[in-house]
Amino acid sequence: MQEHAVYERARLSRDARFDGQFYTGVRTTGIYCRPICPANPPKSENVDYYPSAAAASEAGLRPCLRCRPECAPGTPAWHGTSTTVRRGLRLIAGGALDEGSIEQLAERLGVTSRHLRRLFKTHLGASPLAVAHTQRLHFAKRLIDETALPMAEIAMASGYGSVRRFNDAFRNTYGRSPRDLRRHSGNAELSADLATLSVRLPYRKPFDWQQLLAFAQGRAIPGVESVADSSYRRTVRVNGNVGIIEVRDVPAASSLELRVHGVQTIDLFPLVQKVREMFDLDAPVDAIRKVLVRDPFLKRCLKSRTVVRVPGTWDAWELTVRAILGQQVSVKAATTLSGRIVARYGAPLDKPTSERFAAFGLSHTFPEPADVVRAHFNDLGIVGTRIEAIRSVARALLDGTFSFDAAQCPEEFCSRIVKLRGIGDWTAQYVAMRALKNPDAFPSSDLGLLRAFDGDAKQRMKPREILERAEAWRPWRAYAALLLWNSDANSGG
Repeated sequence: MQEHAVYERARLSRDARFDGQFYTGVRTTGIYCRPICPANPPKSENVDYYPSAAAASEAGLRPCLRCRPECAPGTPAWHGTSTTVRRGLRLIAGGALDEGSIEQLAERLGVTSRHLRRLFKTHLGASPLAVAHTQRLHFAKRLIDETALPMAEIAMASGYGSVRRFNDAFRNTYGRSPRDLRRHSGNAELSADLATLSVRLPYRKPFDWQQLLAFAQGRAIPGVESVADSSYRRTVRVNGNVGIIEVRDVPAASSLELRVHGVQTIDLFPLVQKVREMFDLDAPVDAIRKVLVRDPFLKRCLKSRTVVRVPGTWDAWELTVRAILGQQVSVKAATTLSGRIVARYGAPLDKPTSERFAAFGLSHTFPEPADVVRAHFNDLGIVGTRIEAIRSVARALLDGTFSFDAAQCPEEFCSRIVKLRGIGDWTAQYVAMRALKNPDAFPSSDLGLLRAFDGDAKQRMKPREILERAEAWRPWRAYAALLLWNSDANSGG
C-alpha cells in the first residue's frame, strides 16, 4: 500500500523521475500509460499499477498512443530483481525467445522453467514470453514512428518472423494496422535512407554524456573507435557484416541518437540492446545513489558528480584483450598497444566506408580470436606474459572451454576466466563489470581504487580493507569503483 501511495503521488504530479519505473492501467479505457502521460488523470479508483509494460500488456491493456510507453526509458532491470531475472532479461533482449523456448532459456540459466516463470512474475509481474512480446512490439512501434523503413523490414527487425504475425500483433494490441499507426504518428513523409538508420534510445535523467565520452575517449582503440564532435563512433561486425555506429546525445529528447551504417535491418534489435548496455542507459540511478551516499567519502564524491554509470562494451573479447594489455600499465599505454594490434591483425574496412569515415580515424575492425591465436606480436612492445594471456583466452574461446555467454552467473564466469593463463582477479572483475554488466563486480586490487582514499587515511588502503568497506556498497560496487576511478585519469583499465 505504501508503494501504491508513492505511485499515486508520482502519477498525479507527472514526476519524470518515475518514468519507466511503473505503468498505470486504466480499467475504464483498457489503456496503460507512463506516469508522465499528459492526458487528464483518471480517477484513482479506476487505476491499477504495474511494475513493467509487459505486466500491463499481459493484463490485457493496450499502450497509450499519447504518452507512447515504448518511448519510456528502460525499466531498471537490476533494481529489486534476482540475478537470474537480470541475466534472463539480457538474454531475452538479445533475442533468446525469438526462436528458442522458455525451457531452453531456463536451461541456459540453470533453473527449471517453472521457477523462471515464478521469478519473472514476482519481480516483473509478467511471464518471460510477455516480456519478449512487449519488447518486440515497443521496438517495432518506435521504428514505425521514427523511420521510413518498409513494414516488411520492421517486421524482420523486430523478430516477428513474418509480416502476417507482425500485422496481427499490432491489430490485436492497438486495434489498428502498422500503416494506420504510421499515418497517426504524422511521420509518413520521412526520407527513407536505408543505408543509414537512425533510432533514438531514451534514458532516465540525470545523464552525464560528457562523462561517458571522457571515459571512452581515453580508452578509444585507434582505428576502431573515435570520440569527436561530442559523438562516439566505432566499427562493428554483426553476423559477418561490417558497419559503423555513431552515437550522440539529444538532451531535449532525453535520448541518445544511434545512427547505423552498413548493418542489416534484421540485426537492428540486438544491436540497439547492446548500445543501451554500452552507455548503461537502464541503470537505476536513484537506487544506486541512495546506497552509495551512505559512505561519507562516496557522498563527497557524489557532490560534484550527481550520477555515475558503468560503461559497457561492444565486444567482450575486445574488452578482455584491452584489459590484459592494461595490466600494470597506464590507460594511455594500453590504448597505444591496442591500436598496434588492430593495425597489424585487424580487418581493414572496405574503401568506400574507410573514405567516408577517414576523418574520424576509423579504418579497421578489431581482430577476432582466430586472427591472433597463433600471432607472435613481435615488435609491438607487448611483454610475453600479456601475449600468452591473449592467446590463452583466444584458444579457450575457439575450443569452447570458455565463453562470454550472458546466461552464466558472474561468480562462475570469474572462477572460469582466472583459470586461463595470465588472467588474475583484477581482469576477471573488470571484464565482469563491463562485459557481463555485473553491477556488483569489484576489482579490489586496483591501484586507483586503493589510492583514492589516500587523503582520508594515514597509509594506503589494502585490498582486504577496501573489500570490507565495500560490503556496504552492495549490490552497486561496480558503480562505486567508477566513481572512485573518475578521480584518477590513469586508472580503471
